[in-house]
Amino acid sequence: MQFTLTILAEKLGATLEGDGELVLRGLAPIETAGPGELSFLANKKYKKHLETTGASAVIISHETVVSRSDVSYLRLKDPYFGFVQALRLFHPPSPHAEGGVHAAASVDATAVLGDNVSIGALAFVGKNCRIGRGTVIAEGAVIRDEVEIGEDCLIYPNVTVLDRTRIHSRVIIHAGTTIGSDGFGFAPVEDRYEKIPQVGFVIIEDDVEIGANSCIDRGTIGPTVIHRGAKLDNLIQIAHNVEIGENSVVAAQSGISGSTTLGRNVIVAGQVGLVGHIAIGDRVTIGAQSGVSKDIEGEGKIFRGSPAREIHDELRLEAAIRHLPDLIRTVNRQQSRIAELEEALRVLKED
Repeated sequence: MQFTLTILAEKLGATLEGDGELVLRGLAPIETAGPGELSFLANKKYKKHLETTGASAVIISHETVVSRSDVSYLRLKDPYFGFVQALRLFHPPSPHAEGGVHAAASVDATAVLGDNVSIGALAFVGKNCRIGRGTVIAEGAVIRDEVEIGEDCLIYPNVTVLDRTRIHSRVIIHAGTTIGSDGFGFAPVEDRYEKIPQVGFVIIEDDVEIGANSCIDRGTIGPTVIHRGAKLDNLIQIAHNVEIGENSVVAAQSGISGSTTLGRNVIVAGQVGLVGHIAIGDRVTIGAQSGVSKDIEGEGKIFRGSPAREIHDELRLEAAIRHLPDLIRTVNRQQSRIAELEEALRVLKED
């Protein structure tokens, strides 16, 4: 795909500065872009590359000050979103599959398929399933009994969706993920553990995306719920009866223990662990590798560390820890000096 800068400005709703007849053939990072390529500046730490970039044009904010006249600019309120829109223009999505059931797929006679549903080779669809219009079930995916999947979903290869899971519309689930496995529930009885039956299910609402090789457990009783617009990265563990609020984001290798609730627009960074039976408020951000053991009440707070603390307390603690080696050396010197003085005092007393 190729576009002139004038056409791109119109499609992005951007203010054009430079050569409108310039033809662009694609996008590239600002530090490596070359002639004929479009780049963007959304993070101020990359601003230094504006002076050296080989890009022919750059998407920037209305406030960004520029000095080069040999580069054209597209000014937007949100350059990062402009970059996302430009990516869609240069790389329009292609259909993942044509409608129909592959001859090597297994679909139970009681399953109900909407218009233009695609079932790939070696996929399995169980009893009494309902799959909505335009949904793609890719190769090797397993959809067990009584699963409901809405319209325009994309289930990648080797995904397993277990019994009674309810998936709404426009959901994307990446390869290797398992939805609806038993929660980790065992009751201690004398010197052994007795398995607690996991009889609940999973609800995944509209516009959720779940990364590869993640696990979302069914509820012990009732549902585990991933609310509308949530985005989960690869390698995430969601335990039984967890509830993740609308438009919340969870990054890779994070684990959320049973019956924990995340509010709306929560950000959980990578390798975060949350204990069970706690609640996280709306718009809370939890930094990478944090360990959260208590409720986080209120909105918009930032927590980091293990155990997690509010960011200003954590930064003060980190600053204090950086001074510990010097403090220890000072204490050791003072202890040596005190010992010398005590010895001198003892000698004086003996004299």
